[in-house]
Amino acid sequence: MTAAVALTVAGSDPSGGAGIQADLKTFSALGAYGTAVLTALTAQNTRGVTGVHSVPAGFVGDQLRTLLADVTVHATKLGMLGSAAVVCEVAAVLAGRPAGPVVCDPVMVATSGDRLIDEDAVDAVRTVLLPVTDLVTPNVPEAAALLDVAPATRVAELVPQATALLALGPGAVLLKGGHLGGAESVDVLATANGVVETRRPRVATTSTHGTGCTLSSAIAALAARARLTDPASELDWAPLVEGSRDYLQAALTAGESLGVGSGHGPVHHFAGWW
Repeated sequence: MTAAVALTVAGSDPSGGAGIQADLKTFSALGAYGTAVLTALTAQNTRGVTGVHSVPAGFVGDQLRTLLADVTVHATKLGMLGSAAVVCEVAAVLAGRPAGPVVCDPVMVATSGDRLIDEDAVDAVRTVLLPVTDLVTPNVPEAAALLDVAPATRVAELVPQATALLALGPGAVLLKGGHLGGAESVDVLATANGVVETRRPRVATTSTHGTGCTLSSAIAALAARARLTDPASELDWAPLVEGSRDYLQAALTAGESLGVGSGHGPVHHFAGWW
């Protein structure tokens, strides 16, 4: 049997709740073989980020090209890229589509509120990376930064912002509304076929570290499995998003049972197995 292979291009989180650690756990939980290219080391725990040590853009490119010269990758998740140079390097390698559909989580701010990307990198994501992305998954503050507008304050504002992001070049947009509050967490999926809402009951928990990483890597894992099964067909993002949200809902619900850290603890990536 050939394994579905998913790739994460992201930073490291020593606390294990976000970044490549979360991505690889999610890939494994959802039946994909995980590979990883490191873009940065962080000094980080469940309470915040105290330092970032970036990998030079050229070496990020070397990691990617070396991996892809040998391993067939069925889907790729992009996380924390950090600098404009890294964004441009990654976009250049992926422009030829050697790594399957690309799911981009435009990581800009950690759950703790710490900024993880500079202004030049935001512009590079907007102009260089989005056009080679098949699905981009920003939260409310990230969407506002990419569009240079005020953050949405209600669900009705998500639809025009998702449509505006789609016009920047990605194949599809999943605008996450978790920051809006309310009894439900509402996300908006915009594709060439229109805009649909996806809803889940909001989970009352402090274990929210790595939720964005986990959702985007879950989508990539399911995309890898779909691409392995039927390489020629065009992906339907809606069922992949719904399946990923179901996975994240269970991980959020069980997160506090882990008892990891004293701040925003991680979600439980293996809630269905442990």
